[in-house]
Amino acid sequence: MGDQTNPFESLREQIDDAAAHLDADEGVLTRLKNPERVLETNLTFELDDGSLETVRAYRSQFNGDRGPYKGGIRYHPGVTRDEVKALSGWMAYKCAVVDIPYGGGKGGIAIDPSDYSESELERLTRSFAAELRPLIGEDRDIPAPDVNTGQREMNWIKDTYETLENTTAPGVITGKALDSGGSEGRVEATGRSVALSAREAFDWLDRDIAGATVAVQGYGNAGSVAAALIDDLGGDVVAVSDSSGGVHNPDGFDPRAVKAHKNETGSVVGYDGAASVTNDELLTLDVDLLVPAALENAVDETLARDVSADVIVEAANGPLTPDADDVLAERDVTVVPDILANAGGVTVSYFEWVQNRQRFGWTEERVNEELERVIVDAFDRLVESHEANDVKNLRTAAYVVAISRIVNAYDQAGNWP
Repeated sequence: MGDQTNPFESLREQIDDAAAHLDADEGVLTRLKNPERVLETNLTFELDDGSLETVRAYRSQFNGDRGPYKGGIRYHPGVTRDEVKALSGWMAYKCAVVDIPYGGGKGGIAIDPSDYSESELERLTRSFAAELRPLIGEDRDIPAPDVNTGQREMNWIKDTYETLENTTAPGVITGKALDSGGSEGRVEATGRSVALSAREAFDWLDRDIAGATVAVQGYGNAGSVAAALIDDLGGDVVAVSDSSGGVHNPDGFDPRAVKAHKNETGSVVGYDGAASVTNDELLTLDVDLLVPAALENAVDETLARDVSADVIVEAANGPLTPDADDVLAERDVTVVPDILANAGGVTVSYFEWVQNRQRFGWTEERVNEELERVIVDAFDRLVESHEANDVKNLRTAAYVVAISRIVNAYDQAGNWP
């Protein structure tokens, strides 16, 4: 795997690929390859034994030409400055490709959350929220959950912000619990957009997703929800994996039963009736559809030569390196890029923000209907871009759409000192 590939350089290369098909000023394009600002801070918090610990944290605000910065906060030992810069850039282009009025942001703390108690994580999260307080706000920067964070952490951030600002501002953060101003359908949103993107891709290729064999690498929220919804569409899930390893049964299995097994045991490994496989083996299985749903750089140039899937739908952010993209394009493997496929999370976060601002809640049915409309429309625009610009793959087509929208917003606003 391409663990050493710098995700920020991958982002810049993807932008350069799209820029070759755009008539945009070089200075504007340079601006669109760099974040507007990055907070790098050391957080000191108290452990349960009374001792103090200091950890590094970041928040990158990449581009705000189309609206407030938007993006998640992750807790992972691999968090770096370049990673959050890349992720914030992907968020800016993701929001643009699905045409929701946000810019891009991302944050993270370089820890393994399993090393800490709930009370320690709360103190750490509130410390980070206090540092973020001058930067975030309903019309400035709106964080959300990401890897190893969820409703609990978002509720803590919301409460910290509201307490320090002496206000009520549920729209300052999304991905909250329902009773704290969250939205119906938010938890399933990323996996749902992956399944919708897979359905649209198979339709575009004149193939039937019913009966298609499917492998999912990464069985957290996005991967497990996508697997279940693709199963509902008639797909045949034959392999899934998590950080501990994977399981494979060529005859298929019930993805919801595998998720229940993981909830009970902590891993998909050991699921009855399935053979063990490694994550790399799963990525090269002979399947119709591959869904990489773990972390970035899962497939590098070398591994891409062994990928046997016909279609890849990216549930994770940046799971393919640029060199892997080139190899897969040469082999005519269809890749639905992350900035469309996993955009369900930020789209329903936008719906949550709208509901918070209106103080009016939507039904889950309405949320899902609106999400489907957004993803289907965005896929149609992506295909139009692909066909009109004669680009090498759908990813470049998506960046052509997204960059065009951001450049237009920047030009329309004008530039002043």
